[in-house]
Amino acid sequence: MSEKNGLIPHLVVKNGAKAIEFYVAALGAVELARMPTEDGRLMHAALKIGDATLFLCDDFPEYCGGVSRAPAGPSPVTLHWCVPNCDAAIAKAQQAGATVTMPAADMFWGDRYGQIVDPFGHAWSFSHPLTAEQKEAAEKAWAEQNQFGKKAVA
Repeated sequence: MSEKNGLIPHLVVKNGAKAIEFYVAALGAVELARMPTEDGRLMHAALKIGDATLFLCDDFPEYCGGVSRAPAGPSPVTLHWCVPNCDAAIAKAQQAGATVTMPAADMFWGDRYGQIVDPFGHAWSFSHPLTAEQKEAAEKAWAEQNQFGKKAVA
């Protein structure tokens, strides 16, 4: 299962079956494929989230030199999804079990943006574009509140 010229994130998780349940509930994912091993772990799974594909598998440290590849804490990688309503996406993910790490806010670059960490240690961000008026207000607020947005005084 692959997409022509598509970039497909491939997550390693502990308890792939529960991860699929979470991604269905939190992100509206549709399960495309599931390939379990004899012990019930998932060797491979494919999900459709919006227009994108996401692969995942269970952690198999016994095939990785005894080292777990699933995040022990928040992942240093953030998966970003542009959605119609950032606040609604974050609320849905939180209701399904995600932890909100950055509540949605209007950002100076022109998006409403926020972040969560899913129950499997993977970081996600969500955004939707601001109107021109909202972007202008966000830029002004950022310039007033942030030392990097202030002009040097001679």
